[in-house]
Amino acid sequence: MWAWIAYDLRFHRQKHGMTGTEAGRILNCVRSTVSRLESGELKLDESQAQALDRHWETGGHFLRLVTYAKLGHDPDWLKQYEDYEASASLIKTYDGQLIPSLLQTPEYARALLVAGRNPDVEGALERRMARQAILQRSDPPDLWVLLAETVFAVDVGGPEVMRKQLELLVEASKRPNVILRVVPNSAGANEGLDGPFKIIRVREKDVAFVSAPGGGRLILGLSEAQSFGVGYDRIGADALSRESSRSLIAHLMEAMT
Repeated sequence: MWAWIAYDLRFHRQKHGMTGTEAGRILNCVRSTVSRLESGELKLDESQAQALDRHWETGGHFLRLVTYAKLGHDPDWLKQYEDYEASASLIKTYDGQLIPSLLQTPEYARALLVAGRNPDVEGALERRMARQAILQRSDPPDLWVLLAETVFAVDVGGPEVMRKQLELLVEASKRPNVILRVVPNSAGANEGLDGPFKIIRVREKDVAFVSAPGGGRLILGLSEAQSFGVGYDRIGADALSRESSRSLIAHLMEAMT
């Protein structure tokens, strides 16, 4: 579907005798972005699709394509997600079962990959650890993490692996660009119980990502991505402070020694 959209964008632009710069005025972007949309490197969003349908009088053709493309599973979802993650200025993540990938130790990550029967554990582990390099850049993204207290009840890899994992969380929480807060079990029912999700800010635009078994879904629509932002804030309203969260994790870590 996305390849079809990219093809049709180029086809209709040429049919109307437009340059990339002229098409960019319709899409509110520069020529190089139009080129990336036509190559499939970037994806058309709803507002851009509607703008094309208006200017080219295509009867909602592009909006229909974008709508259906977003409903389908994209086999290349991880690559797309990692591209957004690598260029993010802000990453917000909520997890209720596992430590987020950007803060996993190699041992913790390996235990998950082995349990998930990944056919290339070492290769997948190397790629996952490489993603963490964004936090070591001279201009790292801000990383806001909400973790349900239930995350710490899952004994991934055994006590020693968990102790090292909690130690890493404590150290990471002291970084100026990391805000880590725990949602205590006493918070009761909250929107986080629906499942983990992430919000990524790239060039002043927020996109969301929802995990699913065997895949995931990127949410590029502005209004839907914003709704995840509101949900994140609601979950955060029930979370412990940064200091209290760090103290809780340190206490759990000490109990494992």
